[in-house]
Amino acid sequence: MSAFISLKSTRARRSDATLSSIQYALITVSLMLVLGIAKPAFSNSISSGDPPAVPMTPSTAEEASIDPEALPSEAVKVSPTKAVAEAAVEAAPVEEAPEALRPSLRRALDYVSRRYRVAPEALVPIFQAAQSVGRESRLDPFLIIAIIGIESRFNPFAESSVGAQGLMQVMPNIHLDKVPEGAGEQPFLDPVTNIQVGVHVLEEAIRWRGSLTGGLQHYGGSPTDPKTGYANKVYAEKQRLEQAARRGNGRA
Repeated sequence: MSAFISLKSTRARRSDATLSSIQYALITVSLMLVLGIAKPAFSNSISSGDPPAVPMTPSTAEEASIDPEALPSEAVKVSPTKAVAEAAVEAAPVEEAPEALRPSLRRALDYVSRRYRVAPEALVPIFQAAQSVGRESRLDPFLIIAIIGIESRFNPFAESSVGAQGLMQVMPNIHLDKVPEGAGEQPFLDPVTNIQVGVHVLEEAIRWRGSLTGGLQHYGGSPTDPKTGYANKVYAEKQRLEQAARRGNGRA
């Protein structure tokens, strides 16, 4: 019985020894394989002067997948000064270009330039303002231009003995509330602002008097004149402008 136990114990030790030998052998073979593969890669990396590879995180992988040449040059490197300048340009309000004059007004402009001896370049913004403001107020731009011709002869700096200023001879102390915001320190001497305010004054006069003729008389300072002399002067000037626009030769 003891011999059998001894034999069984001996066989168990031999099996454990055999398993251990096999495990050591496998570990040795694995190390040799790993060293055999890693050694050439490591030696190539050293010989080429490249740094060892570093594991990439998800964020670095996304950055590496971006081609700098596919991006605008500003995206690769933008100086703080340039970035501030570009931001200022983007934030600056963009001014709309003035609309072109329609052909009939262009021909009337040539007539006014000849008659009043005013350079065409100085008349362009005046006629453009009359065109745009007239469309907004539903007033004929030829009517607005006729009033300007009678009131100031197209002199934006004209001033009357009673203090009326600008193209449409607006009274600053009475109509200051009609000046749009941001119009500047001398709004009534600005051609566009003066036309805007003058047309607003005319619109109010038309509503008060109930007709265009009555509104013109009120605008001209003679609302009770039975002969409507001021309104007739405006109508006559408007007719000359329309005739010049039809003829297109700058003469009337």
